[in-house]
Amino acid sequence: MHTTPTLTARLRHALLALTVAAGHATAAPPAAPAEHWSPSWMAAPQPLWGGDFVLPLGLPLQYHQQTLRQVARLSIGGTQLRVVLSNEGSAVPLHIGAARVARHAQGSATVPGTDRPLLFGGQAATVVPPGARWVSDPVDLPLPALAEVAVSLYLPRPSAPAGFHFDARQTAYVAAGEHTAALQLPASATAWSTRVYVAALMVQTPQPAAAVVTLGDSITDGNGATPGANARWPDVLAERLAGRGVAVLNAGISGGRLLRDGMGRAGLTRAAQDVFAQPGVRSLVVLLGTNDIGWPGGPFAPGEPALRAEELVQGYRQLIAMARAHNVRIVGGTIPPFGDALAGTPLAGHYSPEKDAVRQAVNRWIREAGAFDAVVDFDALLRDPARPSHLRAAMDSGDHLHPGDAGYRAMADAIDLDAL
Repeated sequence: MHTTPTLTARLRHALLALTVAAGHATAAPPAAPAEHWSPSWMAAPQPLWGGDFVLPLGLPLQYHQQTLRQVARLSIGGTQLRVVLSNEGSAVPLHIGAARVARHAQGSATVPGTDRPLLFGGQAATVVPPGARWVSDPVDLPLPALAEVAVSLYLPRPSAPAGFHFDARQTAYVAAGEHTAALQLPASATAWSTRVYVAALMVQTPQPAAAVVTLGDSITDGNGATPGANARWPDVLAERLAGRGVAVLNAGISGGRLLRDGMGRAGLTRAAQDVFAQPGVRSLVVLLGTNDIGWPGGPFAPGEPALRAEELVQGYRQLIAMARAHNVRIVGGTIPPFGDALAGTPLAGHYSPEKDAVRQAVNRWIREAGAFDAVVDFDALLRDPARPSHLRAAMDSGDHLHPGDAGYRAMADAIDLDAL
């Protein structure tokens, strides 16, 4: 096919006109700055367990026409906030009649002038599908690092607990009626130590997300720390990293294990969501193994055979391989001593000399194998020099299994920030 001279001339004329127009066009406006949404706080979800388990759930059977107010402390701050709700583990939709967020003052009280509505697709009410996570619209509430926020949810329909976290180390308040905008909930509000529905908080930051995730059991979840004091070791680590703009996400679950489900899914299972799916995760600090060793043969897992050190080591190798595949630096924590753990309580049986021998063999491997990118020796830090199988008295919360506030602070201070 041949192009006619007339058509060729017309094409040349059109191209010349476009070139001239482009030369005289006003420069395009600069692109809007990119929005970076960074995770700043999380609570790893746990499935509900049955009434035959050794510990009660610590939850009502359902919420109905009630307001729930729950408190969480950010690790990094930002210019806007998003709240992530969880209906994981539920087979029915979760109906939210209203939701609000404010800075926390004390108790159930919020700071005047900071209350904001939480909207979902521009709507005040929303329905979270079964098994889903639900992210709010951005809230214009600038917040500094380490700020405490209160999230209030009104549940107009009968709602069974889901997105459950057993040991919140914070008081959750439940009041009859719609009080999401109240500066303080009525005195008749009940208090609970568990967390429901609120799974994560995200903030808008000028730079892309950078986060450290701490994967662990009740020692990472903060059992033994003063409730409401943000005294868990990941809280103290967050204080150390706040000036660097690095978030610390606590993926600890009380009763958590590496190899098997416990009071939550096995660490090797939940790492995909709780660790590697977190935006901007750069490094992982793992402290798991206490319950893998201590549960078998005790009240938590009476029918399980004793664990061999080699089994736990293979689990660590798998977690390390996952971290390398996701380009995440992994720091291994040695397992603290638990001599006489829970002695004199119905939960006694966690400790035996045979179990301690397994713990020590695992710790030798953590220290000497060179498999982790770095090691933090929590065992050496917390043990009693006179009785190495026991916690140092000054670090012990009193149950001989969990550190207290001083122990948790020492754990966080022992972490080399540059190793992260």
